[in-house]
Amino acid sequence: MENQVHYAPGARVVIRDAEWLVRKVDRTSTGGQAITVVGISELVKDKEAIFLSRIDTDIEILDPVDTKLVQDTSSAYQASMLYMESLLRRKAPTDASLYAGHKAAMDLVPYQLDPAIQALKQPRQRILIADAVGLGKTLASGILMSELIRRGRGKRILVLVVKSMLTQFQKEMWSRFTIPLVRLDSVGINRVRNRIPTNHNPFYYYDKAIVSIDTLKQDTEYRTHLENAYWDIIVIDEAHNVAERGNGKSQRAKLANLLADRSDTLIMLSATPHDGKARSFASLMNMLDPTAIANPEDYGPEDIKGLYIRRFKKDIQDQVQNAFKPREISKAYCQASPLEEQAFDVFARLKFARLDQRKGAGQLFKTTLEKALLSSPAACLQTINNRLKRLENDSGREAYKDIESLTELAEQVEAITPDQFAKYQKLVAVIKDKKKGFGWSGKKKDDRLVIFTERIETLRFLEANLTGELGLKEDQVEILHGSMADIEQQRIVEDFGKEEAKVRLLIASDVASEGINLHYLSHRLIHFDIPWSLMVFQQRNGRVDRYGQEKAPQILYLVNQSENPKIKGDMRILELLITKDEEAVKNIGDPSALMGVYDIDAEEKITADAMERGLSENEFGQELEADDPLSLFFEDADKQDEQNDSAVDAIRSMSSLYQNDYHYLKSAVNYLREKDKLQISFDDDNQEIELFAGEDLKRRLKYVLPREVWPEKDNFILSAQTNTIQNEIKRSRKDENAWPNVHYLWEQNPLVEWINDKVVAGFGRHEAPVLTLPGRLAAGEVVVLLSALIPNRKGQPLLHYWLGVNFNQGIFQEIERLAPLLARTGFGTREFPNPDQEVDLDNLKRLLPEAVKQTKAFMTTERASFEEDINTKLQTHLDALEKLKGKQYRQLDLFFEEKRQLSKKEEKKREIDRKFDEFMRWVEDSMTTEDNPFIQVIAVLKGDS
Repeated sequence: MENQVHYAPGARVVIRDAEWLVRKVDRTSTGGQAITVVGISELVKDKEAIFLSRIDTDIEILDPVDTKLVQDTSSAYQASMLYMESLLRRKAPTDASLYAGHKAAMDLVPYQLDPAIQALKQPRQRILIADAVGLGKTLASGILMSELIRRGRGKRILVLVVKSMLTQFQKEMWSRFTIPLVRLDSVGINRVRNRIPTNHNPFYYYDKAIVSIDTLKQDTEYRTHLENAYWDIIVIDEAHNVAERGNGKSQRAKLANLLADRSDTLIMLSATPHDGKARSFASLMNMLDPTAIANPEDYGPEDIKGLYIRRFKKDIQDQVQNAFKPREISKAYCQASPLEEQAFDVFARLKFARLDQRKGAGQLFKTTLEKALLSSPAACLQTINNRLKRLENDSGREAYKDIESLTELAEQVEAITPDQFAKYQKLVAVIKDKKKGFGWSGKKKDDRLVIFTERIETLRFLEANLTGELGLKEDQVEILHGSMADIEQQRIVEDFGKEEAKVRLLIASDVASEGINLHYLSHRLIHFDIPWSLMVFQQRNGRVDRYGQEKAPQILYLVNQSENPKIKGDMRILELLITKDEEAVKNIGDPSALMGVYDIDAEEKITADAMERGLSENEFGQELEADDPLSLFFEDADKQDEQNDSAVDAIRSMSSLYQNDYHYLKSAVNYLREKDKLQISFDDDNQEIELFAGEDLKRRLKYVLPREVWPEKDNFILSAQTNTIQNEIKRSRKDENAWPNVHYLWEQNPLVEWINDKVVAGFGRHEAPVLTLPGRLAAGEVVVLLSALIPNRKGQPLLHYWLGVNFNQGIFQEIERLAPLLARTGFGTREFPNPDQEVDLDNLKRLLPEAVKQTKAFMTTERASFEEDINTKLQTHLDALEKLKGKQYRQLDLFFEEKRQLSKKEEKKREIDRKFDEFMRWVEDSMTTEDNPFIQVIAVLKGDS
């Protein structure tokens, strides 16, 4: 590779005779660099641009020796303080400690920091967060993203979620972390198409976007755009949906595999990341690290160490205290009506002549029919009619007999009116009953009810009948199912969490059991159908029993009762599942471990098989005592805790000259107000600011902030108080808009970054201030304060120090780190009056060559130490990779040993080589440094003349 300058974020460069501040550096496909900058000099001020080093070959990094020293004449050195602070805020951490994420607007619990701690220790931040339902995986991902953004590794972010989660995830990331994800749902994509040229890639316009993976898999054009875009971070929520199942790859899996190669960081979230099959789980691990597993059928914890973290409620109970309220579980027994008993008897006697004669891989049709019958007459009739239509095309005698049988059952089921439908009548009674039931009327805004059913026909029946039965208006009842448009799903989920919305009752299919929050205004959940899968129990109950629920979750199961032996026996099996779910939540954490297949369809098949074999409750219970086949992959939470440092011990603070973000921002705005004509007001008591967005800010944030965030009258309100933000998040649920009107004021907010850039530009090209600190520095003592940075080939900082080069009477003494220098001088913690005395700038400038020389020598030593340390670690890792590569070759030979498919074998071998070569290139780009630090003179501190 040719020798080239590696620019770094924070560098001030001259391009086309204008001065720019480097924000980000990316590698290009041709081996050059794409340098993202923001303008500093007058003609380009606040403008953003990207320059290619292969085209703009005359990019000039300003020589620190030529820095112009200027005397600060501002009161108490305010200008210098702000300038230095604005540069300090660009100083990226280079260790694995936590500096940002823990300060987000949330009630911090230590376990939520563990994924970030674990990921930051790895060479690449690629991790599966596999915590149980309701533990806050979204927040954990936001913490990790914030840490990476603070390190300059999170400018471009892509988040993939299920349709119903788009708004919820987007809002959480903005409200708590001020990560501005532009939502590209069906409406958002059309909006993008209208705003940009037809042939342009929208992912170049929006650095941070959130999109449904189903939208992308269906849109060929956008898949093409994905192939030609690269991100710093990709997040895949509900990641089990992208695992490879069976012999082929689904469209979701293909898309996820494509994206896995398009980012440095990959964060996967899933409470159920496996289906019990080693190969399926290996597919997720291979997306995180394609070099980790040689044989997807045979691997263990050591192969995937560091790639995942998994906790259950029982593992973190000591940290959350009262954050999770104990569940109140109840069962309402529904004694079958005479008409239902007749239908059950006809069903039990059914013997099909053609149907179910040859059982395939799935359950018997009679079992499918029973499942529909136990749901509702409407669902059963739909199942019967669908099968009758298929049988009508079969002219055989056996088909005719089956048609007769199904028609007889249909007549019995059709006779079951709502008043003879025992489960429905019990549902109404339980909802209304103040003594033995919920005593729910739907009058309270903050007491909403969720009813789950698997069958869409049952859902529609409940919608049609419950509205009048409960005295509700039509707009107070909403239904939610998977065939609805993404916009409609998002609206319903949003409304259910908004106090001002009219909805009181949500009737949902299991599309609502993945990920979405239903706990804000609801703590009551009714299972109209008892799930046949323990994973569905876990997902449904997790909608209201989750972190942040303020009331004890009340969960009710409606249990059919019949005198018919077949129905009675099968209902006992379903009742056992209720018991097993609760036992598992309390003891092992993961209910799906009992069945050991980790797939909803497979779990339902186990339940169906038990019914078809006529197992008793005890016999089925014994079969559910199986060991967890995935315990081999997942270490115990206790062992994981031993590997991780204490979350509290991992928290660090970056040096700062100001008390907090609010005081810095207020000082910066007051300093800039006259020159930049900023319209802004302050509330010191509440640490809030109100800022009117002028044209330059609008231009800056045009492709940054989502439309939902932007205030109607262009007035932004920012608060530095996390409790204010959390209260605003709660308050916004009462508002029609449902987006907070107050935004979090902290270093990651794009508005704060905009102010910061203005402050950086406050000093002219290649200038550094001179400050006199009498009483803190001796007469003749001078400290040249410099920033010294060594980046990798991507421009990401690997070593970054602020150093004070100390002189006494013009003779070099020592190099001092920033923290002890600030402590010794008191700079930043006390106010120094500016005597405004004339300073011999020429004499001080003569010290710069020596200061730069000493700094370079210091950085050469630090780099050598870094290289020695990192090379030892990398060599160990590379040796392991070589062994793994050889193992994959041997596995390939074994696989093709008896197959004469040389071309296929060579293709697979090239794929192995490609994966390892890509990783080696990543190592080179990420870990290679050059002995040529970027040095900037920040300021000169001096004692009395």
